[in-house]
This record gives sequence, C-alpha cells and structure tokens, in this order.
Amino acid sequence: MSDQNRLSVFKTYKLYVGGKFPRSESGRVYEVTDSKGQWLANAPKSSRKDARDAVVAARKAFGGWSGATAYNRGQVLYRVAEMLEGRKDQFVREVAASEGLSKSKAAAVVDAAIDRWVWYAGWTDKIGQIAGGANPVAGPFFNLSTPEPTGVVAVLAPRKSSFLGLVSVIAPVIATGNTAVVIASADAPLPALSLGEVLATSDVPGGVVNILSGVTAELAAPLAAHQDVNAIDLTGADAELAKELEIAAADNLKRVLRPQPVDADNSSDSGGWSASPGTHRLTAFLETKTVWHPTGALGAAGSSY
Repeated sequence: MSDQNRLSVFKTYKLYVGGKFPRSESGRVYEVTDSKGQWLANAPKSSRKDARDAVVAARKAFGGWSGATAYNRGQVLYRVAEMLEGRKDQFVREVAASEGLSKSKAAAVVDAAIDRWVWYAGWTDKIGQIAGGANPVAGPFFNLSTPEPTGVVAVLAPRKSSFLGLVSVIAPVIATGNTAVVIASADAPLPALSLGEVLATSDVPGGVVNILSGVTAELAAPLAAHQDVNAIDLTGADAELAKELEIAAADNLKRVLRPQPVDADNSSDSGGWSASPGTHRLTAFLETKTVWHPTGALGAAGSSY
C-alpha cells in the first residue's frame, strides 16, 4: 500500500494519574496549537475531580517513595533519563512544535532536560550532607539534624518552557522523596503528557508523579486549598493567580515556592532555564528533623564518646 492511501494514526494524549492513563472524568478536551496556530492535538481538559484523584494517588505513593533509600531514588531517576534518551526524537518534535523552535534548538533543549534529570538523580543521596548535619551543643549529647520530605507537592509547571522548565520543577520534588501533582503548561502540555508515558515505563512507582493538563487556574485553586497537599510550587502562575493561591495555601500552612523570574525568559542564554539550577529547589520542600541523644560514658574514668 502506498503512503498516499494510508491514513495517519494520530496520537491520543491522556492524563497520568496513579500510574495509569485516564481521560478527564469530565470527558472534555481542548485544542493544542503550535506557535503558528496550527492544530497539533487534543489534550484532556482536567477537572477538579481529576485534581482530587491525583492528590489521593500522590498520598498513597508517598509512604513507599519517601521510605526508599536516597540511593535507590537516584537509581530510579537515572532510569528515567535513560528512557528519555531513547525517546529523544519524539520530544524534539514536540518541543519544537510547542515552543516554536528550530529542530536544532529543540534538540539542545531536550539534551539539557535529560542532563538536568541526571543532575538531580546525582543529588538524591547528597542533599542530606548540605541540608543536615551534627550540631554543636553544650552538654553530653549528640544533636543531629536530618532533612525529610514535606509530602504531597502541587506543581504549576512553567508556562513557556514546556520541557526543560518542566523537568527542572518536577525532578527536585521527587528526588528528595516527595510526591507530585503537576499541572502542565496550558498552552504547551504535550511534552508533559508524553513525560507521563516515560515515567510509566521506568521504575518510578505509580502515583509518585501525576500529570494533569487543562486550565491552570481551574486546577490550581482546589489544590492550593486541599488539606492533604503539603506544599505548592507557583512557578507557572501569574502574579494575580499566585497571590490568590498563596492565600488559599495558608489555610493548612503549606510550604509555598513563589514564582521565579526565570520563566519569563525562554531563551537558551544564562538567564533562562538552562542556567545552573543550584540546590534551592531541592531544599524548598524539605523539613528538618532534629534528634537529641545522650552520649553516655565509657570506662571507669568516665570518658565519653
């Protein structure tokens, strides 16, 4: 059969919740277009019910993921990078279409995103060394501070950087043992929804990352007010929405990471998402547990350790 007589098989994009790929419970979709206004795909338009379901899935996964060793989490994150490397061509196409980039620039963005994922994978068993340690105290005690994950984190993905920015906000959340409910960029959700397929075929347990697409404000409001969400990253919110969400988040004392200027710059220079991320996103959603323990005494002379 010649290609002229063959019907194209269009990709169906779905949500990623609890390790599965549901359609929106409302059945709604919306059109996603490229930078020139040409149709790319229909993306599911998530509802508040979808957001609540994602929180339930994230909470269910939190115990196992936070209880895994940091080294094991690093292995899992590295596996995600391996899977992304194998599907690089797909993401280059989606990023180029979503962000209006040339193929070469999109390829550079995808390479940077994969490298960023590897970078965070390497930090899983090291962040404790800079965010915790032994504290000097007056008395015969050990005083140790150790970082622990906050819990379920709602993440508003960057509006402009559909893949590098997306990876830059998801990876540090789960690297430190949290679970995430991610609202993809409303204008460019396709790389995020495809990332769900990568996570499902890697070693990330279902529910650790949940990805929703739709109207950001419509989904963010119930998440900011949700009593079982422990923190929220407002990167993808404009100033007005961020203020509203921060007020709602105060009801149960959520940790809040305010929007950063970085999303305003989608270029490849040092001012955009390609800049070195540092460790501030790793420590943004960590709690510090401090333990006191008596040193005790050894021997007849009463020497202590």
